[in-house]
Amino acid sequence: MPSTDLPTGTLARYRLAVALGFATQGFVFIGLTTRLPDLKDRWDLSELAISGVLLAIVLLAGGGSVLAERLAARTASARVLRAGLVLVAGGAALMLASPVWAAYLLGVGVYGVGLGMVDATTNMQAVALERRYGRTILPSFHGAWTFGGLLGAAVTLATADVDLAWTAVIAVVPLLAAGVAFLPRDEGTEAPGGTGVTTGPAIPWRPILMVGLGMVVFYMVDTAAQTWGAVYLDDVVDAPSRWVALATLPYLMASLVVRLAGDSLVERYGVTPVLRVGAVVACAGLVVVTAAPTWPVAVLGFTVTGAGISVVAPLSFSAAARIAGGSVERVDAVIARFNQFNYVGGLLGAVLTGVVGQDELRFGFVVPMVLVLSLLPLARWFAARGGSEVTPTRRSLHRN
Repeated sequence: MPSTDLPTGTLARYRLAVALGFATQGFVFIGLTTRLPDLKDRWDLSELAISGVLLAIVLLAGGGSVLAERLAARTASARVLRAGLVLVAGGAALMLASPVWAAYLLGVGVYGVGLGMVDATTNMQAVALERRYGRTILPSFHGAWTFGGLLGAAVTLATADVDLAWTAVIAVVPLLAAGVAFLPRDEGTEAPGGTGVTTGPAIPWRPILMVGLGMVVFYMVDTAAQTWGAVYLDDVVDAPSRWVALATLPYLMASLVVRLAGDSLVERYGVTPVLRVGAVVACAGLVVVTAAPTWPVAVLGFTVTGAGISVVAPLSFSAAARIAGGSVERVDAVIARFNQFNYVGGLLGAVLTGVVGQDELRFGFVVPMVLVLSLLPLARWFAARGGSEVTPTRRSLHRN
C-alpha cells in the first residue's frame, strides 16, 4: 500500500508528470550530444576545445544544482523544476541555432545552469514520490530519462540531413513540459530518523559520500559514452556520418531494458550483487569499445556498457535519500548536494576522456574502463543501513 494520503489516481498522475520531466531532460541532453560532430564542424573545434565547452557545462550545472537547493528551501521543488526546464529550452535553442560564437557560448551558459536545476529537482520529486509509494520506483524514473534520450537519438538519426539551425525546434519539448502539474510539497511528510534539515540527528555524510563515489563512477562512464561516443564512431572507426548516433541509441536501449527490470532485479538478488555484476559487464563493454576494429563492433561495446552501468544512478539517489532520513526539506537539501557527484563524474567522463584521448580517442576510453571496477568495493555501501541486504518493499524504502 502506498504510504500517502493522496488518492491512487492522483499519485499516478504525479508519477507520470515527474517521469515526463526526466524524459524531457534525456531528450534534450541526447539531442545535443548526438549533434556534437555537427557542432564540432560548424565551429571548427578540436577535441580539446570540445572538452573546454563540456567543462563549462559541467561547472555551470553544478552551480545550477546549488541554486536549486537554495530555491527549494524557500519554495516547492516543482516550481524550481519548471524554471529549470525553461532555461534548458532557451539554452538548447541558442546552442543549435546561434549564428555567432558569442551567442553559442551564451546558450552553453544558460543550458548548463538549467541542466543542473532540472537534474536536482527531478530527483527531489522522484525521491518524494518513492517515499509516498513505500517501495523502489527510482529506476523507472531514470528509465524515463533513457526513453527520452532514445527519442532524442532517433530524432538526430531522422534529421541527419537537416540544417543544424532547424534542429533547435527540440526546445519546444521542455517548454511544454514546464506547464505540467508536478508533485506539490507535503510539509508533513517525514522519514524516520529526523524532523528537518538542521534538526534531529546529524546527516550521516560518510555513507552518503561512499554512495556518491559510486555515482561519480556511473556518470564518468555514462557521460564518456554519450558525449564522446558519436565522435568516436565518426573519427576513430570511420562510421558513415549518418550513423554516428548509433553510439548512443543502442546504449540507451540496453540501459532502458535494464532500468525497467531494475526494481525486480534488486528485490530478487540484492543491490550489492546487481551493482558488482553490472560493473564487470560495463568494463567488458568498454574493453570492446577501445579495441574495436570497426564501427559495428564499437556499437556493440557501447551497448554492453549501457546494460552494465545503467542502474547505478537511480540506486544512488534511493540510497542517499534513505540514509539522510528526516523531513522533505532535509532530503531535498541532501539530494541537491548529492547531485554534485553527477558533475564530478561528468568532469571525469567528458573532460578527462577528451584530454587523455586528444591524440587518440581510444586511449580516452581506457579511463572509464579501469575506474568502473571501483564499483566492486563501493557496492556494499548501497545496501541497507548496517550492511544487511533487504528488499526495498520490506524495510529500506518504507518511509511513512
